[in-house]
Amino acid sequence: MGKSYYPHSEYEPISGSSYLRSLIVYYSKTGNARWVAQTLAAEIGADVEEVVEVKKQPSVFGVLRGISIRWQSHETEIAPIVRSPADYDLTIIGTPVWGGKPTPAIMAYLKKTDLSEKRVAVFFTQGNKKPQGIEETKALMPNCDYEGALSIVNPLEDKESSEKQIIEWCTKLTPK
Repeated sequence: MGKSYYPHSEYEPISGSSYLRSLIVYYSKTGNARWVAQTLAAEIGADVEEVVEVKKQPSVFGVLRGISIRWQSHETEIAPIVRSPADYDLTIIGTPVWGGKPTPAIMAYLKKTDLSEKRVAVFFTQGNKKPQGIEETKALMPNCDYEGALSIVNPLEDKESSEKQIIEWCTKLTPK
């Protein structure tokens, strides 16, 4: 196993490559985005920050509430964030796709966080094979150095294939 590029990281990279000092910020309701975030973190040695809604809803009602909030353009309140993208070379944002859009929690995070001039990549977990949510998410990150997106369909249903996609995507995130 390789050493982390920055030894304080929660994870050590499993591929042995040196990566930028990276932060993964994600929201997960069902565990799919959490699994992708943890797998990415293990691959590149990144720190991880989970975006947490202040008012939690039961699982199925939470998704429906999220879609309803999205359609009504209301915002959800999120808990304070500990880590700042300003302290990192690369920030990776992770979100499920609800109703073809990023979750209200990630939208709230992006509206509160200045990512101008920062390298940013995004991953999406979704049930639909057609990538969704990319343009809406990019619009919430004006003036960032956008690195690209990864869309994974139901990652917990096929972890082996999903892990291969993640590892391949990580090769595109190495230092320039």
